[in-house]
Amino acid sequence: MEVAVEVIPLLKSLSEASGVSGYEHQVRDLVTEAFATLADEVRVDPMGNVIAVKQGVGTEPRRRVMLAAHMDEIGLIVSMLDQGFLRFTQVGGFDERTLMGQEVMVHGRRDLPGIIGSRPPHVLGEGERNKPVPMDELFIDVGLTHSELQAAVRVGDLVTIRRPFVELNNGRVCGKAFDDRAAVVSVALCLDALRTLEHEWDVFAVATVQEEVGVRGATTSAYGIVPDIGIAIDVGFGKQPGVSERHSIDLDKGPALCIGPNIHPAMFAELKRVADAFEIPVQVEVSPRPTGTDARAIQVTREGIPTALLSIPLRNMHTPIETLAVKDLVRTGRLMAQFIAGLDEAFVDRLSWEEEGE
Repeated sequence: MEVAVEVIPLLKSLSEASGVSGYEHQVRDLVTEAFATLADEVRVDPMGNVIAVKQGVGTEPRRRVMLAAHMDEIGLIVSMLDQGFLRFTQVGGFDERTLMGQEVMVHGRRDLPGIIGSRPPHVLGEGERNKPVPMDELFIDVGLTHSELQAAVRVGDLVTIRRPFVELNNGRVCGKAFDDRAAVVSVALCLDALRTLEHEWDVFAVATVQEEVGVRGATTSAYGIVPDIGIAIDVGFGKQPGVSERHSIDLDKGPALCIGPNIHPAMFAELKRVADAFEIPVQVEVSPRPTGTDARAIQVTREGIPTALLSIPLRNMHTPIETLAVKDLVRTGRLMAQFIAGLDEAFVDRLSWEEEGE
């Protein structure tokens, strides 16, 4: 069967789209279009999550597995018009050190290209020159006079970074919002692979909203879907200078399987078994606390849902130059597909907390 998902074109289109938390409409349209050819049903729930359903072949009522990858991105929002310039604050957690000098798009009454500037170093005090510029001292210049700006932009309008997708050497790519649209691509790859695999369980693939401001989309979608198990797919800290070996994972060595109290041990064990059986490279990352991902929300939904977390290695997280290895997306999608193809009723028994012999 012909592969329906072209990884780089899809990742490029999602990365360059606008979709700040709570305002995901542009990227939502792209995700809906991508999922439509891969699933039996695609819908948008009241929260704005895109939910693609791929039916299994088991006897009804069928078990359900939920895949969750968030499609929102961190962004900026206009807080004040200041004599022809725009002051702003953030939606989600930007690395403020990276904002100075960035090109942006102001989504006002019309889209306006702009740049982020600040006072030149020549007029700064000696103690200020070697420090990052605080966000409240930055401004956006779109080239308009104050009166023109008042007609075009309002307080509360969104701002996104203008960052084209870049292909680097050795299968690496760079762009904005790979956290977590790279994982959305992996979910699409999983759905694509499942077209050639028989699976008993229904698959609910969810591109969630508002993860960056409190895992909100995963909370509501998991409550509505009521899956038997869930897998969140997000990004992890890729190894690079300044990041400790203990808290990072290698690019191009497969996704990391998270282990810790947020993760059901049977889910971790089965994903590891499947990875080994199909020779899919994986890594392990330890998270002793609730993860800052959709897995946190899925696990504690209703009476509790056995949950796993797959992390795609990513460098320069929460900056406009997030970097990853394309092969890791493919491996993540393949691992999920093979895991889903092997799900049966016997696996449900392994999720019980009762010890053998009780």
